[in-house]
Amino acid sequence: MTTEDTQPEDSRSKEQPSPQTAAQRGKFVTGSIFHHVVTMTAAGSVGLLAVFSVDFANLFYISLLGETELAAAIGYSATIMFFNNAVGIGMTIGGSAIVARALGPGDKELARRRAGSALLTVLGLMAILASSIYMFIPELLTLIGAAGEAHTVAVGFLSIVIPSLPLLGISMMLAGFLRASGDAKGSMFVTLSGGFASAILDPIFIFGFDMGVEGAAIASVLSRLVMIGVGLRGAVYLHNLVHLPRSLKEVVEHWKVLLPIALPAILTNVATPVGNAYVTMAIAPYGDEVVAGWAIVGRIIPLSYTALFALSGSVGPIFGQNLGVGQMDRVKETLKSSMYFILGYTTLVWLILFVAQGWIVMAFGAEGNTAQFVRYYCTWIAPSGIFLGFLFVTNAAFNNLGYPTYSTGFNWGRATIGTIPPVMLGTHLAGAEGALLGQAIGNCVFGLAAILTCFYVISRKKADIDPDGSEGPGDYYSQRALSPLSSGKANM
Repeated sequence: MTTEDTQPEDSRSKEQPSPQTAAQRGKFVTGSIFHHVVTMTAAGSVGLLAVFSVDFANLFYISLLGETELAAAIGYSATIMFFNNAVGIGMTIGGSAIVARALGPGDKELARRRAGSALLTVLGLMAILASSIYMFIPELLTLIGAAGEAHTVAVGFLSIVIPSLPLLGISMMLAGFLRASGDAKGSMFVTLSGGFASAILDPIFIFGFDMGVEGAAIASVLSRLVMIGVGLRGAVYLHNLVHLPRSLKEVVEHWKVLLPIALPAILTNVATPVGNAYVTMAIAPYGDEVVAGWAIVGRIIPLSYTALFALSGSVGPIFGQNLGVGQMDRVKETLKSSMYFILGYTTLVWLILFVAQGWIVMAFGAEGNTAQFVRYYCTWIAPSGIFLGFLFVTNAAFNNLGYPTYSTGFNWGRATIGTIPPVMLGTHLAGAEGALLGQAIGNCVFGLAAILTCFYVISRKKADIDPDGSEGPGDYYSQRALSPLSSGKANM
């Protein structure tokens, strides 16, 4: 904590609401938990859908050029970019959390200074990351298996996109500030604007200017500029949420509250691209046709399972509010309701993919091994999204319950132990499709382990809060939920 976070007890008590008032204001402490889960996830899905649609549109337009090597190049490039996106998402989680923590008791000036420090931090970090990756683009692509024409095209694509990483980090952070202020619609518009811009610019640059993959890269950079413009309008002009720090010392002071949240979030988010990078390496020896199929699958997964990706961030406030008032039965019910939602949603998506697989193959012009790979995923692997969803929702639960290291552990376990051995075995027994099967098995094992552990943690937390059944919700709220650590967790 910094000196600016330390206040006399009298002043702190004046800023904080009474337990009863806070409980009454908590939107999620009453009513149907399942309804809250569905409505929050639906709202969160809209913005993510726009983000994922950009990548989907890029690959779709490139596939219309009819060259397998170009689609494979996009697949290799996406593997590299996933790392960068994970860092940006982790920093955004930290930045939005510390801003929300300051806005909670009404200290907008502190929130504005923290926002300014977070923006400069993500700008600097992403600039360092972009510079480091840019110097080794060819080597990184070779490491994950790219070769020949696909390697050459991917180098050209990444050489344009990688320098724009700081723009991506800033746009993500601005959207996070808007969420922290409660402006969910404004945050959604930031990501939607990028999706609309890409949908318009992609065909212009790819076909109109006949620039192919390089045109798609330029369109991506321009869409990030559009997102920054919309984000600045909302966060700076409308909400006045950003004040640039006066000195480097002030930025460093804010790191004391930013980094303890952001670094674990980055580690958790980086785990997924690490696992996907290994799968890419495993299937690369089977040729560009298979890698092109993997690129298509890599776009189908986030677009189809948008709600699962949104679920983790959407149910966090539901966990947090009910934990804050000591209603552990509702915390447990939130986890159960999320599981019901995941089961129903994933089953529906699987049926749609199974029925529509012929159309998907035709839309992307996939043939031969590319089409076979896509059909295998739609038929046999798609249901494993259930266990991926279990892992996502436990991330939110562990963070709010005060066990963020559990999230990091399960995600890295899935990306390493749950990916490398089963993928190696799968490719040995069944070739490229075996890599998908091996990864799916790892998802199942770690998804089940995470959900069972989460139920155990909730039960243990309930026993800690109310060992003899005598402590009321208000008592817990007043004693624990208003502490700086608890408020930080609740905002993650």
